[in-house]
Amino acid sequence: MSKGKFALGALLGAAAGAVAGILSAPKSGKLTQAELKKQAKTLETEAEKVVKVAKKRVESEVKTATSKANDIKKRATNAAKDAKKSFNTKTK
Repeated sequence: MSKGKFALGALLGAAAGAVAGILSAPKSGKLTQAELKKQAKTLETEAEKVVKVAKKRVESEVKTATSKANDIKKRATNAAKDAKKSFNTKTK
């Protein structure tokens, strides 16, 4: 399992546990609402962190893939030029 999937699962599990705990606690409606708002803000902050890390990783992977694709393109172009040059030399 990837770290991203694990983090997302942990985050969702924590959210479900927090909501279940809050809703089953013997508190008034206003206190429960306040607690839910607090937990929602905490989860939002954690989700933003996960998204930020994921975004950086995706950007890094895109940069790496682009670099590799450009390298392959360059090598293929050079190979085609060399093959054309070799073919032209042999046919003369």
